[in-house]
Amino acid sequence: MEQKEIELLKLLEKNGRMNNETLSKMLDVPPAEVEEMIQKLEEEHAILGYSTLVDWSSVYEYEGVAALIDVKVTPVRGLGFDKIASRIYRFPEVKAVYLMSGAYDLSVSVEGKTMMEVSRFVSDKLSTLDTVLSTTTHFILKKYKHDGIIFDDGDDDDKRIMVTP
Repeated sequence: MEQKEIELLKLLEKNGRMNNETLSKMLDVPPAEVEEMIQKLEEEHAILGYSTLVDWSSVYEYEGVAALIDVKVTPVRGLGFDKIASRIYRFPEVKAVYLMSGAYDLSVSVEGKTMMEVSRFVSDKLSTLDTVLSTTTHFILKKYKHDGIIFDDGDDDDKRIMVTP
């Protein structure tokens, strides 16, 4: 992969809505070349999709919960962790699955409407899989930063010094 392609991927990772003209100027290559690079990277599956990062806590009347679940599993001979990871990421509740180092093998990101819904997913679907040995569920109470984006830096515009009598 060429250096310009890596730079393009980094720019798109930060802002997938950046147009080809802007990318062209930032990379110092013609817009047609940017379009070709994007098409090539999509065909090679270096670019898997484009998404929007939403701060759901600021969306009025939206209620939902997210959890990170540590999962200890028994790897399958000849397939390692891939088979069980594949089984887990096919559940619609699962947003992400990572193979981890440390005490647990997999980290599973799950979203649901309520804590009970996530709990039922863990007790009825995840923990009943043959190779799952144990799980530990951590509910996300608040997101401060995700994918390099700070959700609320707490920096209000009022810079006046408070004066008390």
